[in-house]
Amino acid sequence: MIDVLLGLQWGDEGKGKIVDYLASKYDIIARFQGGPNAGHTLYVDGKKIVLHTIPSGVFQDHCLNLIGNGVVIDPVTLLKEIENILPLKADMLKRLFISSRAHLILPTHRALDAASEASKGSEKIGSTLKGIGPAYMDKTGRNGLRVGDILSKDFQDKYDKLTRKHLEILGQYEHTIDWKQWEKPFFESVEYLRTLQIVNGEYWLDKHIRNGKNILAEGAQGSMLDIDFGTYPFVTSSNTIAAGVCNGLGVAPSRIGEVYGISKAYCTRVGGGPFPTELNDETGEALRKAGNEFGATTGRPRRCGWIDLVALRYAVMLSGVTKLILTKADVLDSFDPVKVAIAYKDGSGETNELPYDLCSTDVEPVYKVFKGWEKPISECKNYEELPQVFKDYCHFVEKYLEIQIAYISNGTGREQLLMIP
Repeated sequence: MIDVLLGLQWGDEGKGKIVDYLASKYDIIARFQGGPNAGHTLYVDGKKIVLHTIPSGVFQDHCLNLIGNGVVIDPVTLLKEIENILPLKADMLKRLFISSRAHLILPTHRALDAASEASKGSEKIGSTLKGIGPAYMDKTGRNGLRVGDILSKDFQDKYDKLTRKHLEILGQYEHTIDWKQWEKPFFESVEYLRTLQIVNGEYWLDKHIRNGKNILAEGAQGSMLDIDFGTYPFVTSSNTIAAGVCNGLGVAPSRIGEVYGISKAYCTRVGGGPFPTELNDETGEALRKAGNEFGATTGRPRRCGWIDLVALRYAVMLSGVTKLILTKADVLDSFDPVKVAIAYKDGSGETNELPYDLCSTDVEPVYKVFKGWEKPISECKNYEELPQVFKDYCHFVEKYLEIQIAYISNGTGREQLLMIP
């Protein structure tokens, strides 16, 4: 069976730490979608490590790690990541495998991304400008280059053909992008990529499943950024919900087991798009500072607000979440009161369903208010030590979502993860 771990908000939920913690139970960690816009933060021997493409099990000595076919790979970013990890884990390349069906991000994909975003003006969607959207567009348009293509004799011809097509499109934009500066590092990184373990990921996984290996599929971004079910068009270019595992790794739905869903105890979002519980005031700024809410990949300050249970219940439903994990609960230690959104008000009344188009629907969140905790939960070593008002908060969340909280993260340390009985 394959268990799944994914974010339930707009990304940045703390997935890296949780995968790193759970990895001890699994033989294989597999990334199933997204690209170098992901930023999974781990702390290894006190050192902060941010993973963009490589699965978060890389620091577990026993874990094999697969970059699945649903991921889009920038060879330059991947090489830099490997160079950062090797001093800490010299054997990591023996445990890293890459699906031959994963698509490549070319220098001109990055140029297209930058030119397209610049042309949108005030309607920018908040792209990380890493070429991910254009790479997925070529994938669905049946034009893309895949990892397996770098092993063919005519790779250069395929590259040149696709690049010429991109240049024709770039000519339609006013903004000029100096993409040539990225070409030399790209080909140097492709040469390195050829030396890594490139496999038919679907067969590779099937063999390990049949041999009884425990596998965890690791998602990137968050459920509310899903291309089909997120706050479209302010979404990512892939399926971030549990259904994306089947397409992103080549496995049958019947092989999906537990689904771990991760949510912060509050909400954040990077870039544009609707955010019903956003706080554009002192409380929002205090949340940003207390939670150090700046993008792991971009460094951009995140928008902050109270937890949105309407959106969270929607995400839990979409992925069939079986175990909920609440992260960064300690960030709320200094806040009194603490609020949770339980419904939306719009022109037609009150609803606890997410509107079809949250971008064009004006909603006002309805809040339930809790008193602040009696003591910092960051100091708690187990569930019993948690203050009662925080337990009441957790019980309310569980009842609303109709799912039990399995773990609560109450600090950045690996050991700061409380199991809930």
